[in-house]
Amino acid sequence: MDYFQAVQAFLRIVETGSFVKAAAQLQVHPNAVTKMVQALEAHLRVKLLNRTTRTVTLTPEGSAYHARMGRVLDQWLEAESDLVLSGSRPSGRVRVDMGTTIATLLVIPALHDFHSRYPDIQIDIGASDRTADLASESIDCVIRGGHLPDSTLIARGLGSLDFVTCATPAYLAAHGALHHPSQLEEAHTLVRYFFPTSGKHNTLTLIRGAEQVTVKGRHIVAVNDSNAYLAAGLAGLGVIHTLRFMVQPSIEAGALAQVLPEWSAAPNPLSVVYMPNRHLSARVRVFVDWLVEVFAAHPHVRQ
Repeated sequence: MDYFQAVQAFLRIVETGSFVKAAAQLQVHPNAVTKMVQALEAHLRVKLLNRTTRTVTLTPEGSAYHARMGRVLDQWLEAESDLVLSGSRPSGRVRVDMGTTIATLLVIPALHDFHSRYPDIQIDIGASDRTADLASESIDCVIRGGHLPDSTLIARGLGSLDFVTCATPAYLAAHGALHHPSQLEEAHTLVRYFFPTSGKHNTLTLIRGAEQVTVKGRHIVAVNDSNAYLAAGLAGLGVIHTLRFMVQPSIEAGALAQVLPEWSAAPNPLSVVYMPNRHLSARVRVFVDWLVEVFAAHPHVRQ
């Protein structure tokens, strides 16, 4: 039995949910994949997969084996990638996690440039507003906003993002103009954001010079996703306070109008973060370098 190939076959089956798809990725006959898994199960003396005519699922032993061997195989492939000749191109998969709007508005639109430079690198993007766990989820790097509470992580700065407060013209016509944050407590409605993990609502604190006002306000809708937050604002459901890069196209198109322009929050710092004890492979290194370039060139990212 070719142990390395057998483990690869097992991991591809779990990833694709199919013996046939795994065989196609490995460029072998499906029967060969079946024999590899059977040999691996015989070698380990455990059943790794439950197989029916329609589904493939992991046994408890298979789930534990998959979690550990996935990391081992990644490290194996990274070691080989870093030992290739200096003129060779980095290859393989980079797993990265980031917020939904960062992904859809900043990173993904620029990915064609990265692919043209590194056509052999596959980027798997986890796009959500939750905080991913790099260690347990085997993620290579994440883009995070704000000040990092975990000092054990290595962070490389990408710049910072400015905030803006806005609402639809129709909403402002119905509820009146805004001249001071205190009005948000009295006659206006906010769209609120709550954190996916804790469920706590984000606090809105606006600053003008030495003056600072924290607004609680009332809301008729709260969401835990930044794209949904923007959609609620565009639907006229209340005043939103969010990152300028998200809403600037809507402001320029007249769909949103900026309010309280002299009031804002401190800029939100962005970093690309990775584990200190994780070997930074060639493919992750070039991806991180590329992210720094992309954010440095963006008009709404302050350096």
